[in-house]
Amino acid sequence: MARNRRNKTNSESSSRDTFETLRIEFKTPATAVLLLGSPEEDILIVACEAIYEFAEEGDGNKINLMELGALEALSQLVNHSNKIIRRNAIIGLGVMATNSTVRNTMRNINVIPSILDRLSLDDTVIQEFGTLCLSCLSTEPSCKLNIVDNKGLPLLLKLLSNSDPDVQKNSLETIHNLAEDEQICTVLMELGGICHLLVLIKSPFAVIQHLALRTLHKMAAKCKDTQSTFREEEAFDIFIAILYNKDLTDLHAETLKVLANCMSDAESFKVILNAGGIAMLTEFVLTPKLSEGNSSSGKSSHNEIQSMAVNCIARAAQNSDLHQFLHDQKVEKVLVDFLSCGANDIAKTYGCEAVAALSSFLPSKDVFRDLGGIPVVVRLMKGRSTVIRDLVIQTLANLTSGNHLNTMAVFKAGGQKMLVPRLCDACPKLVANSVAILGRMAAQEEIRCKVISQGVVAPLVEPLKSTDTEVLISTLLCICELAFEEEARAKLLSAGGLEPLVSLLHSSHMEVLRCACMAISVCAKDEPTAMEMCHFGALEILQEINLSINRRSKFTEYALVSLLKYNLSLKFGLLGYLTTGDVITKGFYDTGKVWFGQKVLTIEELSMEPINQERPVIVVQSNEIDEAQEKNEAQSSPESNRIDDVSLQFLIKEIQESELLLKDEEEQYAALAWYVSAAMGGPIEREDLDAFAWLQHLDELKLQVKSNVIPIGMIRKGIHCHRALLFKYLADYFGLRCTLVRGEYNRAWNEVLIYKQDPSGDENSSQPCCYIVDLMHQPGCLMEVNSPAASDYQSL
Repeated sequence: MARNRRNKTNSESSSRDTFETLRIEFKTPATAVLLLGSPEEDILIVACEAIYEFAEEGDGNKINLMELGALEALSQLVNHSNKIIRRNAIIGLGVMATNSTVRNTMRNINVIPSILDRLSLDDTVIQEFGTLCLSCLSTEPSCKLNIVDNKGLPLLLKLLSNSDPDVQKNSLETIHNLAEDEQICTVLMELGGICHLLVLIKSPFAVIQHLALRTLHKMAAKCKDTQSTFREEEAFDIFIAILYNKDLTDLHAETLKVLANCMSDAESFKVILNAGGIAMLTEFVLTPKLSEGNSSSGKSSHNEIQSMAVNCIARAAQNSDLHQFLHDQKVEKVLVDFLSCGANDIAKTYGCEAVAALSSFLPSKDVFRDLGGIPVVVRLMKGRSTVIRDLVIQTLANLTSGNHLNTMAVFKAGGQKMLVPRLCDACPKLVANSVAILGRMAAQEEIRCKVISQGVVAPLVEPLKSTDTEVLISTLLCICELAFEEEARAKLLSAGGLEPLVSLLHSSHMEVLRCACMAISVCAKDEPTAMEMCHFGALEILQEINLSINRRSKFTEYALVSLLKYNLSLKFGLLGYLTTGDVITKGFYDTGKVWFGQKVLTIEELSMEPINQERPVIVVQSNEIDEAQEKNEAQSSPESNRIDDVSLQFLIKEIQESELLLKDEEEQYAALAWYVSAAMGGPIEREDLDAFAWLQHLDELKLQVKSNVIPIGMIRKGIHCHRALLFKYLADYFGLRCTLVRGEYNRAWNEVLIYKQDPSGDENSSQPCCYIVDLMHQPGCLMEVNSPAASDYQSL
């Protein structure tokens, strides 16, 4: 595009002719630089010309001249009264500024104000090389501010209309560099810069067209108000016309880049849609790759155009308000078809971004699945691009959120096999999404066991140690789903996952704490995992939490209750209540009321304590157990002061030999109550309770066994609390269902549920009724809960 500089100067004044008669030869550039300080104008003219001609021969010469001090001298001559000297000095500066090393030095000379001042002169050569100098310097932040502060923007915009294409190109390049700054973009728009740039798109010179589009691209990216100006100036019609013009293929990629920055704006999107822009984008995305011929033709490559077209769709998809429009245009099918074919990684990246954004739109979730898009997306994880892999996981997370069918489709496509290795990734967001998808698979009962068998559980241990809240919550929720299966609980235990799980009870984040409690509650479904969590201090931590007003919740309480299922002694001590599902077995002991946070000793520890005046500990010491179990327990606790409860064994045998189990349910409870009462002193009238020497009896038993721990079968004088415990144990032993409830002042009672026939006489209809069993006054009497008789029994 540039023309010979001498042709531009031939029309200058006769002073130039005078210069032609002067013959001076410079043997070294140092001489020319030295003569830049001459007072003779003719010598200055020739010296400046020699400088720029020497500089044009290569970068080495430019640096040499700089080191000799040419920059300082030329910058002074820019303001010379002789216009030829001014012109030649600016030419020299412009040529030298094209070298980066020289440019770094030039920015410290502060020549920009002088150059801007000269650009207002009607001198094409000065304007060309002055703008060339500015275009080189405008890549430096400090120079950008210098140009703007010296009112360079209005002057540069005016030069965009210059008849000389070199001036246009250099001015436009300077503006393009300045447009990196958001504030400058705003000023450019206010000065009408967009109108100038839209005109230059129609330039006969390709380099100017491309620069204009690139500048518009930057402005659209940096300044939101650009969108409204585009609409006012009907710029979108110009852009769409370029895309439809096959003779302007070389501009398609740059035009698409401009549109990409506008697609997320709802108003601009609608204009583009109405102008047929979405249809054209679809065509670009799906057009098969053809031979691109000679790469020197200047045309945009198919890959670049396709990539930018997909990028436009991806940008629009980022705005949830546009999802319905894209859905109406059947963009889901376009994306699935595109991702199903071979495409470069850049284009696939944009495609994945679009699918990820659209997959959060409910109708699109189903469309992607129905089109077979889920297997297509899953296959993309096999590629080497980590960016695409991350986007795929985000897409799958969106697609499976609240969608059972999509979750199943991901599983059938083998997504879980590719997600498991991602659980150790360094990116927390990626790990959180991967775990969330696996958790949704685990929530599907029909595939949960298959997910577990494919090695999902053990890798979850590492995310449990994360410090990222989202990762922790996703992992805990996943464990909640997996741990419904015994196999998963066993795998989590063997992989060492229970210790980090329990440690999360210390979390100050309430959602993490809530999810940790949920996971612990599910993991506590069997004794091995429950006891292992207790080993790591789960019970103590949960007791402490439940003392806190701020941290206590129904989740912390339920987690504690779940763990206490395998420590019924502590459960009864803390909660004062055992359900029908809490089956008392050998080793249960009652220490009385236990307060949260209070340390509770084991039965072995309690047995070793010296006799004291405290309430005795009542233990269920013996039942019918096999010899192997006896031997193992003796080996595991050789120092325990265990006493076989022979009396309890005899009582059990007596009941077994009776016809208790042959009676109906109500009679069974009544008969069992009679056996309990008889074993512990028989019926006692209410007014005789004070005379019943049960306290003295217990003290005598402590002395007899030389311990504070008394086997329950040895008690011959027992009141409410002793009888209720024995009744609960025997009922559990013989398969009857009852509760154990602790009251105040040594009161305790058992509740049973009995189905009574409907008063109407319908044999097929029965009503459940809850009763409290009288073990003290009228053994075997069943009192309806909340009745006056029951209330009297439960209190003093």
